[in-house]
Amino acid sequence: MIFTVVLCQLSTSAYTAKNSITICSWNLKDFGKSKSDSAINFIANTVKDFDILMIQEVVAGYGGAQAVAKLADILNRKGEKWDYVISEPTSGDNSYKRERYAYLWKPRLLKRITKPWLEQAYHRQIDREPFYCSFSFNGKTFTLANFHAITKSKQPQTEIKYFRFLPDEYPDLNLLFCGDFNLPQSHSVFNPLKQMGYIPALTNQKTSLRQKCANQECLASEFDNIFFKPEKVSYLKADAIHFYRSLANVSEARLISDHLPVYFEFSLN
Repeated sequence: MIFTVVLCQLSTSAYTAKNSITICSWNLKDFGKSKSDSAINFIANTVKDFDILMIQEVVAGYGGAQAVAKLADILNRKGEKWDYVISEPTSGDNSYKRERYAYLWKPRLLKRITKPWLEQAYHRQIDREPFYCSFSFNGKTFTLANFHAITKSKQPQTEIKYFRFLPDEYPDLNLLFCGDFNLPQSHSVFNPLKQMGYIPALTNQKTSLRQKCANQECLASEFDNIFFKPEKVSYLKADAIHFYRSLANVSEARLISDHLPVYFEFSLN
């Protein structure tokens, strides 16, 4: 199947501004297991104007790391150099549910500092423990925590509740929690983070795709988000990219992913 180029919903100036960063988080459903070359090219065209891309649901076995490398190679041929890093498989007991995470970024704008790492203190309590990566931008640093929660039916709040301890675990880091939480930001499990000063970049924005559209409504749940501290990070813009609108139907879109990518543009205080 051939996928046409998605029309980016952001202005070029949003990415060329030297005082802001634009990050994108995307659950790319079984990335490496079931993505054709044309699908990966479509993904590259969707994300090429962002500064950092975080991927959840990279296949842990053969194919996952190779798909990330292929995406980076395609991005490198679209006018800008990209670097990338892939996590080790997550450490959950169920080997079929283990995944990898990935970061891709533009080294012209950002410098990766320290070696990225999977969460250690709470890896037994969190099935797919967060994958951290720290960056420097204009002399200021921030750390992204890339995360994919267990499915809603398995009660992701039972592991997200441990996020309240992560800021104290890393008191010197400017943490942004990003990814697919499989819960809306309004859920009470996020209250401890909110009481610490964290807020969601998106509110009332559904990000998962239905199996079929109903009355032109194609989105199901408010799952993907980015949590940040306004005292350290200044909000400029955030949204989801409705990539499915440029494809023939939701079934075709779900060959790319069953989630929308979400983005957040910010400056560092």
